[in-house]
Amino acid sequence: MTDPNLPEQPAVPPVPPAPPAATEVPAAPAAPAAPAAPAYGAPQPPAAPAYAPPAAPAYGQPAPAYGQPAYSQAPAAKTNVLAIVSLVSAFFVSLAAVITGHIALSQIKKTGEQGRGLAIAGLIIGYIGIAAGIIWIIMIIILATAGAFSSSYSSY
Repeated sequence: MTDPNLPEQPAVPPVPPAPPAATEVPAAPAAPAAPAAPAYGAPQPPAAPAYAPPAAPAYGQPAPAYGQPAYSQAPAAKTNVLAIVSLVSAFFVSLAAVITGHIALSQIKKTGEQGRGLAIAGLIIGYIGIAAGIIWIIMIIILATAGAFSSSYSSY
């Protein structure tokens, strides 16, 4: 019966017998000498464990050379704040969205920041909001003037 704590030994294939020598028989190799027992009271060497778990793989990166960043990832690009403000304000104050959108596009062109799409979306929604507001005001004026002229009562 084998010990379950010990790793399994690979099976050794049988060695084919050598052809018999005609005149000479090789001598058997000498057995290695057994280690001498330590004297009484001498410190014992630590016993090797019957099973040693495999070493954990080394994770992470090697130490960086001087002048190199610690990680291979590029730093995250910064998003222009006015581009975000333009998109958010487009749903509430369209004129502010248009103004901040144009300023954001100008800053993005100069600095190379992220957020160009946000600024353009804020501009488009802002311009649509301004157009809808102008149409709304025109409709109110038309309805108010139409109602003022039709205030006559008809009597049958």
